[in-house]
Amino acid sequence: MQVTETLAEGLKRELKIVVPAADMASQMNEKLAEAKGKMQIKGFRPGKVPIAHLKKVYGKSIMAQLVNEMIQEKPASILAERGERSATQPEISMTEDEKEADAILSGSADFEFTMAYEVIPAFELADMSKVKVVREVVEVPAEEVEEQVLRVAENSRTFEPKKGKAADGDKVTIDYLGKLDGEPFEGGADQDAELVIGSNRFIPGFEEQLVGLKEGDEKVITVTFPADYQAAHLAGKEATFDIKVKAVAAPGALEINDELAKTLGLDSADKLREIVRSQIEDQYGQVTRQKLKRQILDQLDEAHKFDTPSKLVDAEFESIWRQINQELSDNGKTFADEDTTEEAAREEYRALAERRVRLGLVLSKIGEEAGVQVSDEELQRSLFEQVRRFPGQEQEIYEYFQKTPGAVASLRAPIFEEKTVDHLLTVIDVTDKSVSKDELMAEDEAEASEKPAAKKKAPAKKKAAKKDDAASE
Repeated sequence: MQVTETLAEGLKRELKIVVPAADMASQMNEKLAEAKGKMQIKGFRPGKVPIAHLKKVYGKSIMAQLVNEMIQEKPASILAERGERSATQPEISMTEDEKEADAILSGSADFEFTMAYEVIPAFELADMSKVKVVREVVEVPAEEVEEQVLRVAENSRTFEPKKGKAADGDKVTIDYLGKLDGEPFEGGADQDAELVIGSNRFIPGFEEQLVGLKEGDEKVITVTFPADYQAAHLAGKEATFDIKVKAVAAPGALEINDELAKTLGLDSADKLREIVRSQIEDQYGQVTRQKLKRQILDQLDEAHKFDTPSKLVDAEFESIWRQINQELSDNGKTFADEDTTEEAAREEYRALAERRVRLGLVLSKIGEEAGVQVSDEELQRSLFEQVRRFPGQEQEIYEYFQKTPGAVASLRAPIFEEKTVDHLLTVIDVTDKSVSKDELMAEDEAEASEKPAAKKKAPAKKKAAKKDDAASE
């Protein structure tokens, strides 16, 4: 087999591989000899079929099998011999001319094919000990714990029926029908909807107009949907709602005590506070880690400058671009609404894709040199988390990961990255800094730039209190 490099431009490589017809014929004869004793052909005793006859009958099919084996197996061995790693699966090309193909299968012509790929660039890692980051730490104040405990208690608060008029804090049970220009609209109706007045679950102006109503009352209220409402056909529109009050209930006493904790399956109010504090600390810890990771990535990006494989960048860009356009579509926005143009947005997100690919290669090399491993148990946990996101479709999700090339790798990559960051935190210079909650939660421009739809981001959807309810935010 002869391998000739026909292109070496930047990271791009193209090789011409020639397997002489004699070598192909030799391999074919070996396969025919192996099969001779197993084949039964009418007119010949088992094991006595002449090789020439077998070649006449099965030669082309065996040669086709050899060709397929070569284009499947040779690229990996060729790359290994050259000491190269391909960024993506190499592209294999061979003749499409029927006469040439027939000559190869007949054993009268050399088998030639080309192999095009991009190499993973060679680069030296920077000195990690020179990376310096600040870890922002928040001490959770007791008053914040109490505030969250109160919210838990609110969710467990009981309500007692009342005959009087609804007041702020009361729970009302209502039927409603929303209309635009006098016509009902999709998602604008519900029955037996429960709403605590003052909870701000529904669009501005809705709940306030329920104050003073009592059981059996009917009323038409008028509201205006927010300009950034998630349903584009309702955003900024004035609508009316036909309301029928079916019940009014007053809130019971709000007490944080051991009895409340026991209704939640806990031993005491102190245990409730302990769990709430732990949850708050975990939430802040996640933000702390993300900001810490941002600092690390920024410095790694600054310290490593090398060309990135265009195909990897193209794939990353397409993923980002689909997300951008989906978000714009979901929110009824255009690039002009976000004070940019499609051309400028493409340039911005292309640069982001290049950054992500470069950092992925850097983190990969750091992790490999540090011996970072992702265990089967970790992959199984990740797969289980993916499956939990799609109740009722568990079997389909499992089959997808079993049958889809690269699907398991998509689970491995984020685990490997986080474990590599954990390793980096043991070798870089980390300084702790106490900050306030507001300081921790502040998102600077550098942090926002890594988010696919940031900077020119379409407004996020507001969380609905009830699925498909247009009255709720």
